[in-house]
Amino acid sequence: MRVYQERFGVLNGQTVTAYTLVNDHGMEVTSLDYGCIISRIIVPDQKGTKENVILGFDTVDDYVNHSPYFGAVIGRVAGRISGAEFELDNQVYQLDQNDGKNHLHGGKIGFDKIIWKTEVVEKADSVALVFTYLSKDGEEGYPGNVNMKVTYTLTNDNEFQLAYEGVSDQRTLLNVTNHTYFNLSGDLKREILDHVLTVNSNQFAELDSELIPTGELLAVEGTPFDFTAGRKIKDGVESQHPQNVLAGKGYDHPFVLGENQHEQIVLKDETSGRTLIVETDQPAVVLYTGNQLEGDFEIRGVKARKYLGLCLETQGMPDAIHQPNFPSVILNKGETYQAKTKWRFTV
Repeated sequence: MRVYQERFGVLNGQTVTAYTLVNDHGMEVTSLDYGCIISRIIVPDQKGTKENVILGFDTVDDYVNHSPYFGAVIGRVAGRISGAEFELDNQVYQLDQNDGKNHLHGGKIGFDKIIWKTEVVEKADSVALVFTYLSKDGEEGYPGNVNMKVTYTLTNDNEFQLAYEGVSDQRTLLNVTNHTYFNLSGDLKREILDHVLTVNSNQFAELDSELIPTGELLAVEGTPFDFTAGRKIKDGVESQHPQNVLAGKGYDHPFVLGENQHEQIVLKDETSGRTLIVETDQPAVVLYTGNQLEGDFEIRGVKARKYLGLCLETQGMPDAIHQPNFPSVILNKGETYQAKTKWRFTV
């Protein structure tokens, strides 16, 4: 196990550093202190060929100018908040409107656009990066000074662990996720349409025209949202189901996860033989299939286009503050927010 670091670039006069974690099997994960961005994951295919299996850039400027949250930590609150406001303890908090009239992924300067303090922790069977940041009271409109800690750990079992902790001095909202786009074909050789996804979920959240949950949970049975026995992503892309069409021909939906944390989510690319297994203690996963991934830029030499990657954002339910039937994302003063997710790669 080892870790090495290098200068990645400069942002507003501050150096951005890239840290690469390497295990004894040659799996590599590169992360930036800017946004806790996971910029590259190198794993072998069934023939032993090692390739990158996520979307990212090689320069700070590309992340600033083009990134749709590639690989970043999202906070304070992942997803959309309707009307960019919420009420807590009889006080209304106004948030930044950075998605139409709504608030998205923590605002204009969320956790994804901060340079975090970083500590390297090396052990015999793992290497880790511990990122810390103080999100001050009023930042992006949220109450409370929140001390955040994000820990990324790579093990010799080809497992990458993501752990989040947060403590606030006021009652506030906190719902953190990671926004990595996966493509198991390797170095973006193919789109993710033929990836097979299995999700232990019997319900998904219905979305309105602004992609915000209506509060209704719909049964997946008999729909393109049923991933319980495995399903290709293109089933939803080609579907005429109103919710698939609404999301831009694909998925951008929260799925309610079963409580059993054993292989809740499995993503496979049959051509490369690569498999990603996701386990989490969070109540939901937002499946986003890159339906809006377009623009006049390249992703490591590949023209940006729809369906080049998909996100598996393990988190609390989006807009939970406005949906009393969703699990709460309120963090009480002095309590510790904790969330954990594991990614395990196999062939």
